Amino acid sequence: MVGLTGLKEFFEKNPSIKVVIFAGKGGLGKTTCSAALAYHMAVNEGRKVLCFSTDPQASLSDIFERDLFGKGVIEVARNLYVVEIDADKRIAEYQEEIRNKIKTMYGLEKIPDEIDEYISSTSAEPAMYESATYDAMAELVAAGEYDLYIFDMPPFGHGVRMVAMAEILTAWVDKLSEARREAQKYEAVAASLKGTKVSEDEVLKELELIRNKMKAFTDLLVDNTKTAFFMVLVPESMAILDTERALAMFNDLGITLSGVVVNRVYPKTLLNDPDLPDFLRNRILDQEKYLREIKEKFGKYIAAVLPAYEREPKGLDMLPRVAADLMISKIEL
Repeated sequence: MVGLTGLKEFFEKNPSIKVVIFAGKGGLGKTTCSAALAYHMAVNEGRKVLCFSTDPQASLSDIFERDLFGKGVIEVARNLYVVEIDADKRIAEYQEEIRNKIKTMYGLEKIPDEIDEYISSTSAEPAMYESATYDAMAELVAAGEYDLYIFDMPPFGHGVRMVAMAEILTAWVDKLSEARREAQKYEAVAASLKGTKVSEDEVLKELELIRNKMKAFTDLLVDNTKTAFFMVLVPESMAILDTERALAMFNDLGITLSGVVVNRVYPKTLLNDPDLPDFLRNRILDQEKYLREIKEKFGKYIAAVLPAYEREPKGLDMLPRVAADLMISKIEL
């Protein structure tokens, strides 16, 4: 195998990592890798770990075999905490928060219908789900309650679009703040003419808080000494193509790809079994060409190789096994 021999080596070389993000298309094993790494770091290394997901399919609930979706932070094992965000609920709460702030700032008992309609319509915006996800992540990290944060990202642009979106959001908040400061000048003039005192600008304060939180989190994401991005793929043509595209996106955004985890690899030793069914033999032989392509294209990025398990890798009985394979890979490409 080229690259690392497992994630154990990566974390030994990078002890200051605070955030780990597993990215990639859906159904390739991001949740499995997230849960397994979280289990290892919490149970085996004694670190206080938060494993986070916004997958509406409640994939962490499936992996840990617990009802976690929308339930807040839950401890599922020693030092291991899991939160599965209900993004729709978070958007609704955020909209209600905006309504209350508008009423408080302007002394209104009721939000005007046209403004309320506009606030309600924002839930249909394509970026609102991503914004809610990003905001939830930033909020959790900003609280600083955990030693390590592991994010199982939904497959929107491999999780990479978060960084681009964060830069757009930050620029947008900067523009709003600039406009608000200009408005303050006119308000100050009007107040001086009336002989009244200008009140502290709560809108500007709120914008500054949002901007500072986003900037701090974005700076953390692009700092490869503190944040690790891993792509998860399987030995199939579309997964390889998708990983190539993701790598180009990483490069464009100035993000360092920490590594690639190759999942669901059939051990070559199975071919030595004369009773191996033809179906499985053909699958293994078919994988061989894709594994060669993975080695050729992503050799230096290969951080770990996981086998195709005989049953679904979920539950606290299977996670230790997956964690061991993730930390020290036994399969050679």
